[in-house]
Amino acid sequence: MKLFGFAGFSGAGKTTLIEGVIPFLTRRGLRVALIKHAHHDFDIDHPGKDSWRHRKAGCAEVIVASHNRIALMRERAADSSSPPGLEMLTQMLAPCDLVLVEGYKHSPIPKLEVRRRDCAAPVLHGDDPWIVALAGDFRERCHLPVFRLGAHGSIADFICRYLALDHGAEGAVPPRAESAAPGQRLQISDS
Repeated sequence: MKLFGFAGFSGAGKTTLIEGVIPFLTRRGLRVALIKHAHHDFDIDHPGKDSWRHRKAGCAEVIVASHNRIALMRERAADSSSPPGLEMLTQMLAPCDLVLVEGYKHSPIPKLEVRRRDCAAPVLHGDDPWIVALAGDFRERCHLPVFRLGAHGSIADFICRYLALDHGAEGAVPPRAESAAPGQRLQISDS
């Protein structure tokens, strides 16, 4: 499985951008998964539901399954001061072509930095050789490819070329692109 990250500070638009890029990736026949980092205590279970009650009673793991989906809730030790690593999380996924990662901005995986004009957060790409492109609501001059936030198809094309994923709309598969190592940059136009 190949990983590609979307890094940026809260409010930059990572979730919305990923939501727009995913359909362009899946139309190419790619099986896509996502790992999202949450900065706070979160719960996908609801108080009073059977699974919530079982977890609160002491179960370390609860799986809820139906015909359409499976959810696993796993409690972590109370002294866990850092999120689980990407390696452990990817091992939990079913096989797929591409794992998109939202957050984990300091992980050593290729990433696209998402920035907004009105966000005063520091620039990430200056210190992170794993950031291979930018997306924002403004034009920034830099040595990396820069995309508009709404350029979902172009960003999907860039990811596929960068990771050398065979892809193509409606089954057409273009020649493989060369994959670049960290520090090398692939240039692609923003169409």
